[in-house]
Amino acid sequence: MTTDRIEKKILLRAPRQRIWRALTDAAEFGTWFGVRFDGPFAPGASLRGVIVPTTVDAEVAKAQQPYEGKPFEITVERMDPERLFSFRWHPYAVEPDVDYSAEPTTLIVFTLEEVANGVMLTVTESGFDRIPLARRAEAFKANEQGWGMVVTLIEKYLANAAQVA
Repeated sequence: MTTDRIEKKILLRAPRQRIWRALTDAAEFGTWFGVRFDGPFAPGASLRGVIVPTTVDAEVAKAQQPYEGKPFEITVERMDPERLFSFRWHPYAVEPDVDYSAEPTTLIVFTLEEVANGVMLTVTESGFDRIPLARRAEAFKANEQGWGMVVTLIEKYLANAAQVA
């Protein structure tokens, strides 16, 4: 088992173009992920937002409630249309009186790959070995669980969007 990298995969049964939009439109991403951003995603963009509970899963929304209103910052790295979307953040940066800005960030990469029965979404977060030792294990554990929930959130979001369409 690695301590530096988390990887989650999920088979999505939606058009690749639709999945891409759910990942890279800041408003759509925020709806299922649980954050409201101050602007659009674009390579090199640094975005601020606040955590707001997801609208696609009541149980996950309840788990997000203690963090509601907390700042959420990302820097978009790459947007390779319908293939790869990546950004950096400070993992599990939830303590209100802590300045995380001097810490290294981790890299989150979403990749899309056509497979026989749909589109395989792979989410990878790497760089935990650079996080200060005092926070590393807790951040890894929280995000390991979090990404497990997140991949089901996008699946539910896309399923609900298909029913509405």
